[in-house]
Amino acid sequence: MSRRPIDVLTLGNAIVDVLAPTEDAFLVAQKLAKGSMRLIDEARAEELYRVMGQVTIMSGGSAANTAAGVASLGGKAAFIGKVRNDELGELYARDLVAIGVKFDVAPATEGPATARSFILITPDGERTMNTYLGACQNLTPDDIKPEIVKASSVIYLEGYLWDPPLAKEAFRKAVEIAHEDGNRIAMTLSDTFCVDRYRDEFLTLIRDGSIDILFANTHELRSLYQTASEEAALEAFREERVLGVITRSEQGALVVMHGETRSVPAHTVDRVVDTTGAGDLFAAGFLTGLTQGRDLLDCARLGGLAAAEVISHVGPRPQVSLKDLAQQNALLD
Repeated sequence: MSRRPIDVLTLGNAIVDVLAPTEDAFLVAQKLAKGSMRLIDEARAEELYRVMGQVTIMSGGSAANTAAGVASLGGKAAFIGKVRNDELGELYARDLVAIGVKFDVAPATEGPATARSFILITPDGERTMNTYLGACQNLTPDDIKPEIVKASSVIYLEGYLWDPPLAKEAFRKAVEIAHEDGNRIAMTLSDTFCVDRYRDEFLTLIRDGSIDILFANTHELRSLYQTASEEAALEAFREERVLGVITRSEQGALVVMHGETRSVPAHTVDRVVDTTGAGDLFAAGFLTGLTQGRDLLDCARLGGLAAAEVISHVGPRPQVSLKDLAQQNALLD
């Protein structure tokens, strides 16, 4: 595909991550479903923060993590999301710009505070997320500037963006502008609970031509087609006319296109520390390879490499240059 000034523009919820190690017993005591993502109000956010213990605070959000991964791979990345003009909002913007992601959306001057996600990490590396959306809900169609959408080879949208009504309108505006200019739209299903909320709408987006590339893990795909069988879900997806990238944790990934399914093994890691951001970074690697004209299986290998790096430490952002790592593994020039 042709290169544009921006390789990947991501749209999503601008969220500050608050991470803490925990035990399964804590999740049970707090009545939290392990591995889930649920939305909470400000009061519950304050309550969780009080009992989480020692925490690490950093900028995050699914689509922003993907943009960070693209930048680390040497690609040109931009992000659209909404923060408040408060301390955490300033930290968020500063973090993104410092790692080379274009982010110039005006912060909200009133309304709720900058969003934050409380991420509890159990010893097996699984993460359980409780998210207060806050200022994320202030993202509106006015924040979608046609010039940056048209300048981007791929526009990547997170399923979580479907929760706030105005953000949903912003999502649709970006799709319309991108397709009018011949750019490609990618979307991640984000979470099984997100799929449960919007299954019919997501299927409509897949089938009406809004989406060109769909990212999902096997849990999300099974939820989308309401089946307990991975093969049944894959069979249903093969009937759709979009490129599918299905991640399968330690089993690697599948690339599904035109009824054909190809498998790519996972990159090995010494120890899984924290799975936060694994899917986000996989998408970063895949889309970076795609914008550079790589074979689809090589794109998936690059995604697997990026995901393997991020699950080897706490936090959803790479701690080494992914471009250097990819070059060492002969996945980038």
